[in-house]
Amino acid sequence: MPATILLTMALTLVIALLAAVGAGKLARLDGASYPTALTRAAFAFTTALTLFAAITAALAALR
Repeated sequence: MPATILLTMALTLVIALLAAVGAGKLARLDGASYPTALTRAAFAFTTALTLFAAITAALAALR
């Protein structure tokens, strides 16, 4: 069971990082400055982690 939790956490971090990189790259392609692109990437990373936390809390409540 702990191995599953660690694997899920690692996969979640990878997905959040990919979302952040994608958002930052798309912002730069759209002509945004580096600080703006970094802000958008940070927002995407935070949003992905928040979504994961909400899903985890909902699943824990069902248990």
